Amino acid sequence: MTTGSLLAVCRVHALLPTKDSTGVTAIDKRAVDGPVTVHPLGLTGDVQASRKHHGGPTKALYAYSQADADFWALELGRDVRPGLFGENLRVAGIDASNAVIGERWAVGAQVVLEVTMPRTPCVNFARYLGERSWVRRFAEANRVGTYLGVVTKGSIAAGDDVRVVSVPEHGVTAAQVYAGLDGEQAQRLLDAGAAGQPLTPQVRKSAMQALRVGAPA
Repeated sequence: MTTGSLLAVCRVHALLPTKDSTGVTAIDKRAVDGPVTVHPLGLTGDVQASRKHHGGPTKALYAYSQADADFWALELGRDVRPGLFGENLRVAGIDASNAVIGERWAVGAQVVLEVTMPRTPCVNFARYLGERSWVRRFAEANRVGTYLGVVTKGSIAAGDDVRVVSVPEHGVTAAQVYAGLDGEQAQRLLDAGAAGQPLTPQVRKSAMQALRVGAPA
């Protein structure tokens, strides 16, 4: 199985005002020193300003890969420091965007996480970065990272190993869900769900929509 490393653990630095109904966003995340406790809703000391869009058990943590950050650093001509994209975990050697839905990661000695769904960029993300047409550009590149649920809580810290310990046979990745599933991918996901693989409502909806679109008239 693949083994990578946890480069940084990031949590909210400051809540920033927004124009939406929530009124604030916790997208301003920064790397922290030392161990941090992972619980079912994320990191101790972190904030999920809108659990409807960026939180809850299926979006407890957001992981982003250093390889994708390096891509954006070249595209944008600026440093993409850990936490800049609102991620909790910056990982190396693990392809977060192309992680398989339901894939499990063991982080450090205690924590087990499960890949749940891709991140969808929002207007608050765009305003925070201040890049033109950012939502469109981020979406088109499909280097979206992945949300994670917490299977086993515990403590993590920068420098921990990240080990991919199981990968579901359906093989459908977060990036494929974000790009739009074809009929075969959708059916494999739904079959896996019927066999006991947890699927978030968002992923299930994407699969059902793909099957409807591909159905004969």
